[in-house]
Formats: sequence, structure tokens, C-alpha cells
Amino acid sequence: MNQKRNNDELLTTVFGSKEVLEPAPTDVIPQGMMRPEIAYQIVKDETYPQTQPRLNLATFVTTYMDEYATRLMNEAISVNYIDETEYPRIAVMNGRCINMIANLWNTPEKAQWKAGALGIGSSEACMLGGVAAWLRWRKRRQAAGKPFDKPNLVMSAGFQVVWEKFCQLWQIELRTVPLTLKNPTLDPEQALAMCDENTICIVPIQGVTWTGLNDDVEALDKALDAYNKKTGFEIPIHVDAASGGFILPFLNPEVKWDFRLKWVLSISTSGHKYGLVYPGLGWVVWKDKKYLPDEMSFSVNYLGANITQVGLNFSRPAAQVLGQYYNFLRLGFEGYKEIQQNSMDIATYCHDQIGKMKCFRNYADKLVNPLFIWYMNPDYDKKAKWTLYDLQALLQQSGWMVPAYTMPENLENLVVMRVVVRQGTSRDMIDMLIDDIKNAVAELEKLEYPTDSRIKYEKQIKQKGRVFTH
Repeated sequence: MNQKRNNDELLTTVFGSKEVLEPAPTDVIPQGMMRPEIAYQIVKDETYPQTQPRLNLATFVTTYMDEYATRLMNEAISVNYIDETEYPRIAVMNGRCINMIANLWNTPEKAQWKAGALGIGSSEACMLGGVAAWLRWRKRRQAAGKPFDKPNLVMSAGFQVVWEKFCQLWQIELRTVPLTLKNPTLDPEQALAMCDENTICIVPIQGVTWTGLNDDVEALDKALDAYNKKTGFEIPIHVDAASGGFILPFLNPEVKWDFRLKWVLSISTSGHKYGLVYPGLGWVVWKDKKYLPDEMSFSVNYLGANITQVGLNFSRPAAQVLGQYYNFLRLGFEGYKEIQQNSMDIATYCHDQIGKMKCFRNYADKLVNPLFIWYMNPDYDKKAKWTLYDLQALLQQSGWMVPAYTMPENLENLVVMRVVVRQGTSRDMIDMLIDDIKNAVAELEKLEYPTDSRIKYEKQIKQKGRVFTH
């Protein structure tokens, strides 16, 4: 009897099985087993209502790699990066990647292996850069016999949430320079006005998440040098180059934002953004090993040898290291340059098309990274019965994820939309997006009454006033 039932189950198709008649488990592990193809189909079906990854223009994260990279990473899915004794070649490739990135950023370090670390993403890389700055500051304060209980960090209000996390977790005061439409990036003089003897570092951003713009690190470094000489402080710069770290070296190598500048002591980036690797992968590099505190290195001997590691996480996938090293070999400098230039050209085309629409106004006149934001034309906005949140919802019906959101402190009444162009986004896709935007706007302009989001927005601006525009 049992043999007959087993044979029957083997002959039953996935969608002829009893399991597909039942809701997917949500609270407890199912009592019995199911055939692998049925379990696969149930899990796969759960993902269908989502936006397709390449239509997600909200994310900075890589959603396309070629078949060889994908195969290589899939074959390494069971490899744990931290087990250096079992997988020593992973550690070697990791070191090679750090060397290549450090040299890409014009490191002056002469050591064979540059000072750097792997992260699960740019968030961990940022935290490691921040922790190093905090520990160096604390050591200087202790050596001078001064209190070290009130550290602070200075950056623009356009920070990514990891910096809020870092300051909260390490109890560091986060001092932010407000952004305005007139000054849309970090103002060096305002940043220095917030500094004092307790400032562990200033953090300029290359590729601000909110706007796509770059802070002027060279101007900051020059002003900071004069400030440090005047005060006797040693406030350094950590550059959060989550996006720009893999854009500037290829498209604007003449721009000084990296280790060519005196006070830039560490830089972090995201390998899974414009490093073109599937998530999660981040990198942080220090100008010299002396800027990486010894306290950040931890050793264990229970994996077959003494292993020393810098990082907040321990076990982590090795596949992303292989993916990054593969990209460096496969693409080379010229390949990266071509891909990033294509992304920039396609983003510029999209930027121009959006700018031609009477209802919109671009936030910046020129792109410095392959992403940009726009907002409602103030004249059009006064009469509109809809907001950009309504446009986001209509685009989502066509599969697009184009986010609408409010700007940070001082510009919180300004609602914007953002498009991020990366590898896998083609000119044809952008033409489809523009057509869908135009069709959605045409539908919204037929409205007789304001949408819920418009009513809510009108209440907010009555309370706080409209945003001043260019």
C-alpha cells in the first residue's frame, strides 16, 4: 500500500499535488516532507508578485551579472569566507581585491598587502571606517590625559542611515550640516563650524543616496588642513564612497577625492553597487596600516589555525569575493569604464527627458553619478490634484519601482522621485519608462478631485509653508 502511494506521488504533477491546495506554512514547520520540486515551486511562487529586479530603479544594488559570474558565485555558495585554513585561496583573492581597490584610489601605501577589510555591504564598511576614526581619536585623548566621553562626527544631512546607526550604537553625537536647494552638498565652512576637539572625523559622501550628488572632498580637505593647523586638532576625513568609489576613478580620474588628499585616511565603498557584484559586499581601505587600530583585529584558533580578521561580521559568504575578483579580471579598467559610461549616458538621457516634461523640474542641472532626482514644477504643483506618490503607485502597476520620498532636514517638505541607472538598464528600458510616466501623468491630469496623498500634502504645506525653489 505504501509503495503504491509513493509511486502515485511520483507520477503526480506539481500542480496536481495536494500541497498546492493548502496555504503556505506561516507559523510552524510542517509535520511531514514534500517533494523538492513542489517545495521549490511554492517558494518560487511567493516571489512572483514582486517587482522584477531589473525594473527596480530604486535600488543601487546590482541586479545583473553575466552567466559566468553567476555560475562562479553559485558554485561557491557553500564556501565560508572566514575559514581561511579550508579555503586559503579565498583569502588571497580577497587581498588582491583590496590591493586593486586601494590602488584605484591612489593609495600611497607601499606594503605588499594594503590595509583594508571586507564587509557584508557598504554599511559594515562605513562602520569599520567610523570605528577606526573613533579609536584613533580616543587613543590621542587618553595619551593627552583629556576626557574622551563626548565624541562627535560631522557630515551633511544627506547621510545614509548607516551613519545614524553607527552613532547610536557607539554613542557618538551626529552633527549634520543642513542641505538647501542653494547648497545641495556639504558646505565645508559649515562643517568646520560644527567641529571641535571631540570630532572623530568628517564624512563627505561621493554619491549621496538622496540626490546622487558628490560632496567636494578636495575643498573640504583644503579647508580642514587650515583648520587643523590653526587649532592643533587632527580631525581626519573618512569618505563614504558607497556609489562614487566605483564611478569617479573610471569616469573622472582627474577629480581629487581620494588618498591623494592629505586628510583622507579611509574610504569605504559598496562592491554590490557600482562594483557590479551581487549583494552583499562592501570594502573599506585605509591610507596606511598605521591608521587601522590593532584593537580592530580579532584572532581565533578553533578553525584549524590562528585566523585574524577585521570586521563586525564573522562567517560570511565567499561567493561575492569571487564575483569581485572575476569582474576585475573579466572587465579590467576599460570594461568598467565602458559600463559606467553607458550607465551615465543612459541616466543623462533619462534626466533630459524628465526635464522636458512641463510638470517636472530636475533637482540638479548636471549629473555626476548615474542617478538623479526630480520634483514637481512649482507652478504646475500649485494646481495639481496629485503628487509624486500617486505617480509611483501607477508606475508600480507596470512593474517599475521608482521611489517618491521627502528630502532630509531643512527640505523635508520637498517630495522628489529618483531613478538609479546601473548595469542591466538599457536605453530601450528607459524609453519604456518615459512612455509609462507620460501615460501615468496623462491619467492623473484627468482627475476631478485631489488624491488622498494630495490632500495630505496640502495640509502639510499649510502648516509648514511651501518649499523655496531655485
